[in-house]
Amino acid sequence: MNGTTDDSALHDRVELAYPAILADVREAVRVSLKAALWWRVLRAAAYGSAALAFLIVALELLLPGDPDAGTVAKMAGLGTAAVVVVRLMVWAVARTVLRAARAQGGEARAVVDAEGGRWTSRDTETVVRWAMLTRYVETERLFVLLVPRRAGTGFAYLPKHGLADPADADRLRALLDRHSRRV
Repeated sequence: MNGTTDDSALHDRVELAYPAILADVREAVRVSLKAALWWRVLRAAAYGSAALAFLIVALELLLPGDPDAGTVAKMAGLGTAAVVVVRLMVWAVARTVLRAARAQGGEARAVVDAEGGRWTSRDTETVVRWAMLTRYVETERLFVLLVPRRAGTGFAYLPKHGLADPADADRLRALLDRHSRRV
């Protein structure tokens, strides 16, 4: 209030600068998908289908009589494919997001303040208000900001290695706690 740099608005602002790297994007995608109900249902259906397919294979091989080689091969292939697709999904989505981030050029900069988040790069600027960043997850490497469940699956990530000072992680956490809900 007195015009000094001790003003609370200045402390309610954290800046980051970081390159887009696969490990960060992959972790952010993993966190985002884990928070999405549709992903949990899809993953459970895939693993359930794989379990059922392998059960059919086991029954074909263990029950009396000659196993049907075609059924065994098809079911083993289906079970394996279901597991592989689910396991590769995070990697595939992360690669796609990484390519898009790198295409925007250079280092990303983020500013998080009382209004929300602002991400800029050489070619883009994106502003997201707190109304769309209602949840967040903190991992060892990142803060992953998530859109409301009703809005679908969307996220923004803030890598801790992008902070100028390690103490800024506490300031960012406090800022996120004021404007968002930790999940």
